[in-house]
Amino acid sequence: MGHKEQLLEGAKQCLYAKGYARTTARDIVAASGANLASIGYHYGSKEALLTAAMVDAVGEWADRVTGSLRVERSDPMGRFEEVMNRLAGSYPGARTMVAANFEALAQLDHRPELRDQLVEAHAIARRSLVALVLDTPEEEVAEEQESGLGSLLLALIPGTMAMFLVDPGSTPDGTRLAEGVRSLAGAEARD
Repeated sequence: MGHKEQLLEGAKQCLYAKGYARTTARDIVAASGANLASIGYHYGSKEALLTAAMVDAVGEWADRVTGSLRVERSDPMGRFEEVMNRLAGSYPGARTMVAANFEALAQLDHRPELRDQLVEAHAIARRSLVALVLDTPEEEVAEEQESGLGSLLLALIPGTMAMFLVDPGSTPDGTRLAEGVRSLAGAEARD
């Protein structure tokens, strides 16, 4: 493993242990075994490295949570419910990573390069979520599906994360979210 990969792994360790805002460059160097100058050489800044680590950590977490998901339901609402149940159920074991997401978001106005990294990651996430819920290959997800359904699905994840951080006992799971969507659809049908 080269310095770049060592730095990324060390930064992920720090994110899990200390969070985004409390991690220093020296923490990353200590965790990675790389040298301080290699952060600037490979990533440009500590913040760019931490954001890359955050994107990677969130991707690994999502893959762990949804990658092994065997969706038993054949209907899109049932798959939505199962996916959101699995995600919400994983928050307690990933509390530091969940909190670090919000710490990273707070840096966006001061770090445009971080925004660019997250914009790209969000596009991938929207497409992946639609493919998972609609049980279709990612390359067949239409642009309208990605921008509509994908945006809705992606918005629910940080929303439920924030609710978990504030009041873990009232965080809605996929079943409650599906009930809410059905209620909204039912109200629309009555109008």
